[in-house]
Amino acid sequence: MARPVWTGTLSFGLVSVPVQLYGATRGHSLRFHQLQRGTSDRIRNRRVNERTGEEVPADDIVKGLDVGEEYVVVEPEELDDIAPGRSRSLEISGFVDLDEVEPVYFDRTYYLGPKGEENEKVYGLLRDALAQSHRAGIATFVLRGREHLVAVTAEGDILALHTLHWADEVRSPREEVGPVPERVRGGPSKNKELRTAVQLVEAMSTAWDPEEYHDTYQESVRSLVEAKSRGESVPKAAEPAESTNVIDLMDALQASVDSARRGPGRGGSGRRGPGRGGRSDGGAEGGKQGGGKAKSGAAGGSSGGGLDGLSKEELYERAAEAGVRGRSSMNRGQLIEALGGAGSKTA
Repeated sequence: MARPVWTGTLSFGLVSVPVQLYGATRGHSLRFHQLQRGTSDRIRNRRVNERTGEEVPADDIVKGLDVGEEYVVVEPEELDDIAPGRSRSLEISGFVDLDEVEPVYFDRTYYLGPKGEENEKVYGLLRDALAQSHRAGIATFVLRGREHLVAVTAEGDILALHTLHWADEVRSPREEVGPVPERVRGGPSKNKELRTAVQLVEAMSTAWDPEEYHDTYQESVRSLVEAKSRGESVPKAAEPAESTNVIDLMDALQASVDSARRGPGRGGSGRRGPGRGGRSDGGAEGGKQGGGKAKSGAAGGSSGGGLDGLSKEELYERAAEAGVRGRSSMNRGQLIEALGGAGSKTA
């Protein structure tokens, strides 16, 4: 079990519960050491007095704020004195609709756990209330000498704490990005392009499954290191895609829609390829539901069958009933074809 990064009291109204804070995520970036070129000599960072050039012990280092003509030195205990108890208190000041908190405000996520079995009832009460109301508790607290604005939410069977950016930390998109295209409106050609773009989005739609994604860049870095350690040549990365010419936009959109509907690994003939998007577990796994239910059996037959009129969500539900493997990474066209195969196997 991980060690908590913070321990304190979570309160809402007149109700309080002791809690502990745990990190919810971890990075997996490779850590390179700094070496002098041509040697295996490590480069070390040292805390050095810029006037004398001498190394300074950590205990002799204090914080100082530049106010113009001089530095104002602040001791750690002085910071604690100006906010007594704040570093051990997490007080919810109000509850907001979770959908109203824009994604740009979210920074980092932690898990909140109850401290001791005797506090589980109050903890569970707040968790269930947040889940049913779909709201987040807004609070401020001090962590590692810094005050944070946070949102407390229910995530499954646990409470999560999300640190938020302060309002003055969020930049204005208009000021940062500058002029952006206006929303598509009027004109038959523009409407046709928009309709085709929407078709492309729908054809490439998939269910959210974070397990389907992984850090390919870190894998490439590892492959690079392993290849260099064996004295092998290093493969070059593919060239980035060129921007789409506005004149060819409609053709590019339509070709993208057609390609997405065919699905990866399949040619123009519409024959099923070996798997879905390179996944070895593509295709169907029939008979998971006692030889197939009548509902999934009705989906059988030809690749199209009576499935073309169903939404992607309905297709996904049928794929789940038919035991289609790899369905979470399939688009609508792939689900239709997979259900055709599943239906023929389970009928």
